[in-house]
Formats: sequence, C-alpha cells, structure tokens
Amino acid sequence: MDLLTSVLNGFSVALEPANLFFCFLGVLSGTLIGVLPGLGPLAAIAFLLPVTFYIPVVPALIMLGGIYYGAMYGGSTTSILVNIPGEAASVVTCLDGYKMARQGRAGPALGIAAIGSFFAGTLGIFILMVLAPPLARFALIFGPPEYSSLLFMALIIIAYIGSGEKIKALMMVALGVALGMIGTDQISGNARFALAIRELQDGVGIVPVAIGVFGISEVLLNVEILLRREVIKSKFKGLLPTLRDYKDSWAAILRGSLLGFFIGILPGGNPIIASFISYGVEKKVSKHPEKFGHGVIEGVAGPESANNSATSGAFVPLLSMGVPNNAVMALMLGAMIIHGVVPGPQLMDNAPQLFWGIITSMYIGNAVLLALNLPLIGLWVQVLRVPYRILFPLILIFCLIGVYAINASKFEMLLVVIFGVFGYVMRKLDYEMAPLIMGLIIGPMMEIAVRQSLLLSKGSFAIFITRPISACFLALCLVILLRSFISILRGRGRLPEAK
Repeated sequence: MDLLTSVLNGFSVALEPANLFFCFLGVLSGTLIGVLPGLGPLAAIAFLLPVTFYIPVVPALIMLGGIYYGAMYGGSTTSILVNIPGEAASVVTCLDGYKMARQGRAGPALGIAAIGSFFAGTLGIFILMVLAPPLARFALIFGPPEYSSLLFMALIIIAYIGSGEKIKALMMVALGVALGMIGTDQISGNARFALAIRELQDGVGIVPVAIGVFGISEVLLNVEILLRREVIKSKFKGLLPTLRDYKDSWAAILRGSLLGFFIGILPGGNPIIASFISYGVEKKVSKHPEKFGHGVIEGVAGPESANNSATSGAFVPLLSMGVPNNAVMALMLGAMIIHGVVPGPQLMDNAPQLFWGIITSMYIGNAVLLALNLPLIGLWVQVLRVPYRILFPLILIFCLIGVYAINASKFEMLLVVIFGVFGYVMRKLDYEMAPLIMGLIIGPMMEIAVRQSLLLSKGSFAIFITRPISACFLALCLVILLRSFISILRGRGRLPEAK
C-alpha cells in the first residue's frame, strides 16, 4: 500500500502541466540529438544541461531523464534508415534494421523499435519502483568507509569494462580525479592546484569538461571524416508491425527488457553492453541463426528493448545509493548536485516528491516517446538529409552559448575549447572519455568520504578493512586490478597463457 501511495503521489507530481511540458521537451530534444549521426545521450545531456539551470529542480531532472531515453530511441532511427548508429548502443541495430529497410520493411523495423522500447521502458520502470526502496534501506547502513570503498569500486569497474585498453582507462580515471581536486578544499577551505588563477578556485566545472570532451570532440571527429549518408528514400507505409512480426519478436522484447534492466543496474553496466548481449542471446536461441544480419526483426526488437531497459536500470544505484554506474548517470548526478539535491538512501524520505516524480515521469515519457516518434519519422528523415557542414557550426555555437549562459564566464568558454581539443586528441589515441568524467564527478565525493573515515578512525587506514562491507568492496577491486595486470603482462609475453 505504501508503494501504491508513493506511486500515486509521484503521478500527481509528474502530471503537473509544467512537468509534462518539460518531459515532452526532453523526449523531443533527446530524440532529435539522438537522430544526428555520431551524437548520443552523453552529448545530448552535455549540450542541454545548461538549459536546466534556469528551471526548478523537479522539471529539470524530468527533462534530463527524457533526454536520456529519447536519445536512446533516436539512435535506432539513424541506424535503420542510414546504417550509421546515432549512438553506440544502436550499433547492433544496424545489422538487421538497415537490411530490413533495404528490403522495403523500414516501417516495421521502426515500429518494432518504438514498441519494444516502450515495453522495455515500462517494465524497467516497474522493476525500478520495486527495487529502489529496499536498496535505499540497505544503503542506510553505509558509513563513510563503505561509501568510499563503493565509489572506488565503481571507478575501477568503469575502467575495467571499457572497450579500450585497461591501463588507458585507469589513466583517464586518475586524470579525472586529479581535475576534481582543483579548487577550494571542502574540509579545510584552502585553495589547491589553482595555479593562482582566480576562476579555478571554484574548481573545474562539470559542464565545460563534459561539453568539451563529449560534444566538441565529437564534432571535430565527424568533421574529419566524410559521412556518406544514403537515406532510405521510399515512403514509409505500414509502420505498425504485422501479427507475424509480433509473434516473431515478443519473446525477444521480453528477454531484452529483463536482460537490459539487470545489466543496467551493474556498476559499469550500460546500454551498449546490454544491446550486444541481447543480440547474442537472440541469435543463440533462434531456430534460424543464419538469418541474423540479413534482416530479421528479432535482431532489432531484442537489442532495442535491452538498451532502453538498461536506461531504467541505471537509475537504481543513482537514486537509491547516490552512485552513478556510467558516464550518463555521472552527468545526472552532477546536475542533481548543482541543483542542491543529494541522491542516496535518504532521498526517498527527504524529497519523496522528487524521487517518485522522476520515476513516474518515465512512464509518461515512454508513452510520449511512442506517440511522438512514429508520426515524426518523416521529419527525422529530413533532418538526416541536412548536410553536416551546416549542422556542426550550429552545434559548436550552441555549446559555447550554453556554457557562457551559466556563469557568464569567458574562462569556462575557454575550458570548453581546451577540453574539446584534448578530447579529440585523446580519442584519436584510443583513450576513452567516460572514465575521465566519472573520475571528475566521483573523485571529490570519494575524497570527502575517505577523509571522514580517517577522522572517525583517528588516521588509521585499518577502518577500510575492519568494516566487512568495505573490505568486500576493496577485495573485489583488488581482484579486478590483479586480473587486469596479469592480462597486460600476458599481452606483452611476460607470462604464459593459462592452460
């Protein structure tokens, strides 16, 4: 009954006209940015984060949530129509979605992507409502030692499961933590690492770094390569899948929804991993695996359901424990902190309207996403036909204006350019940027928790291993680091392969 009451209260918040408007705006803008090749949820939230600073906290976070799952869906449109993933999680959708479009079945492919995303999002939000309260109660037993070890483990896992070299990911995490140390010490009040630059005494802002490394660098990379975009030109008839399509894909949608949600909960779990695993599972259980990659609807339904459901799962550790498990959630955490909201186990009690309003708004957002995108497919096709030489100057200007509007600071505009060039160079050298932003946001939080722990133990580091939960987290970190180190040595031929 308490859960039902909380949900009803959440809907009363989410259905307020202002919150409905910003939910609609978030879904629409997220889908638009997701449709543009090369841009995804990270870039979408980084671009639009400054806009949310001028509206109240509840509609701001509702809008950011809408941007997230709107961008996830928008990426599938690009994959199906152009064979260029709008964002990384839609790479798998290219395999069968574009083949279906070439066969004249773009409508059913887009339709099943929308329907699968809606079902997966709805199921994921229901599980989120059930799991978040008990997980938040469990997190109440965490003290500073447990919290600092948990944050450390999150950073290690993010670096470990990245697509690039582990040592490079760890270096980016360390650099992010170092950037987070710049500014005024939150405990002593002394300025540190500011290099006598007055603007750095407030620290390096999350927004300039995020827009630089995810937005500006993405534009530079896309300008460097010539994207030959062949958009499907046939008219889209019969957007709704046939009964045979539903029969072939319902099990894939269900499996992808459940799989994606629980992958999304895990530290480092993200929609990219969920979509790839879902595609592999569908191919494994299929009676005709040889048809995958040639235009089967299960190859669209499963991954699209998985990546949308993973977005719901990612909110579980963020809202209930205050720990982001991927770069997008780290930006969401940064937005909450900027708005004065501290996510974690006490959020549900201290700000129940915010907590349940965000969750229930996801139901509404998914419904809006379904109702909005099928009729607007023709519009998205026209957007895809706009030459990139026209789009990229507009994106750059929007980035710089958005950053300047926050604090009217020319220095932060300079930071955006510096981190944009830095992100471009690092990505050319195969360094991932997600660990950097995770280190920047989590680093200061972890530092405060570590120093509070040392104050409790009068300077003894033994507190981290004498507390059972903290010791378990650190032991897991040690196993991950040792495994990475052994794999590095084996790669260099210094250790023999295990028999």
